[in-house]
Amino acid sequence: MKGNLGFTLIRNGKLVDGTGNPFVEKGAVVIENDCILYAGPEAGFPQVPPETRIIDAKGGTILPGLVEAHFHATYFNVSALDELDIKYPVEYVTLLAASNAKLLLECGYTSARSGGCLFNIDVWLKKAIEADIHLGPRLSTSGREICGVGGLMDWNPDFRKIGMEGLILLVNGPNEARAAVRKLVKDGVEWIKTYPTGDAAAPDANDHHTLCMTFEEMHAVVATAHNHGLKVTGHCRANEGIKNALRAGYDAIEHATFMDDEALELLLVRNTPVVSALYFEQATLELGRGYGMSQQILDGHQETLDGGRESAKKIIQAGGRMGIGGDFGFAWNPHGNYARELTYFVHQVGLDPLVAIKCATKTGAEIMGREKDFGTLEKGKLADILVVDGDVLHDISILEDRSRFVAVLQSGVVKAGQWAKPQGQT
Repeated sequence: MKGNLGFTLIRNGKLVDGTGNPFVEKGAVVIENDCILYAGPEAGFPQVPPETRIIDAKGGTILPGLVEAHFHATYFNVSALDELDIKYPVEYVTLLAASNAKLLLECGYTSARSGGCLFNIDVWLKKAIEADIHLGPRLSTSGREICGVGGLMDWNPDFRKIGMEGLILLVNGPNEARAAVRKLVKDGVEWIKTYPTGDAAAPDANDHHTLCMTFEEMHAVVATAHNHGLKVTGHCRANEGIKNALRAGYDAIEHATFMDDEALELLLVRNTPVVSALYFEQATLELGRGYGMSQQILDGHQETLDGGRESAKKIIQAGGRMGIGGDFGFAWNPHGNYARELTYFVHQVGLDPLVAIKCATKTGAEIMGREKDFGTLEKGKLADILVVDGDVLHDISILEDRSRFVAVLQSGVVKAGQWAKPQGQT
């Protein structure tokens, strides 16, 4: 993605730098090769050479490339949980993952953290993207996930005589938990994704079920992962499961659905980021009955949405860190709808659009451990930039419409949007 790209000037747009600071009404960004040289008022940008490429923001918005903080590259049109590991062979799943990665970039997401991936495909997808073999976001990988025997992701009964090897690593006790982490270390992942608690989608391991993994197993995962320089996250909905994860030293929490004051205090003291993934629940409630979901399941998702929304409000109001991302790839919540999570947080959780964008850019980069490289429009950072024809602070849902994207830049290179088309190269 590097090279002698010369200078690029992006002008004539409202500048939202991703820090949460007030926007600049008439802003500009100057890029030299792959990095930002200047970001601020258009009246103050430095002199640039005559051959500088100029991208007109059309009076719209200039903001950092978005970060999808919970990306499942290998989920595709899943209509039931058990389809995650038996629907397609690995060859086809690899092609689907590549397609999903390209779509994510086209939707303005220049970076993403994997939230679990079949067959460790994200590890190899990342290599292909970094080698410019395939279009996609910068990736933090997680590969296969870890779950306790009989937990949320262990649904194949023994009589089927098939395992869960492509999707998860099943563990029973701390020693097996350590061994599972070591396998993932060897596979080359960056994040270890675990399942400490249940979910409304599984009545036998529901939202308040905390025994999908024991504390001893969770602690063993964290100690081993940290020893190898890896980070740990977990699907944590139940209150006690959230506290177990925080006490074990988890580096992030997925969902954090039901939290009491003690759990919130633990979260804040440790400054642990959360990715709530709320729009998935909304989409499930709207469309789930059409996929055969019972009223019991739908009631569980309603409880999950209500609890998750309140927890997200508490975290933000208390000064906690929130990334933006969701379980896209289900039939009722397909890839391509990523920005609906942002719309939900603004309209239903009550976030100010500037705060929501900060969550989806700066905090996302922090979760990936790449905040020094991207996530905000500041001098010296990689030029990962989204230019939108429209005022996203006035109407955040504009980000759902990729036809409105003037340009999606990654390291100063236009990868998608109107400027990626031949007629834009003028």
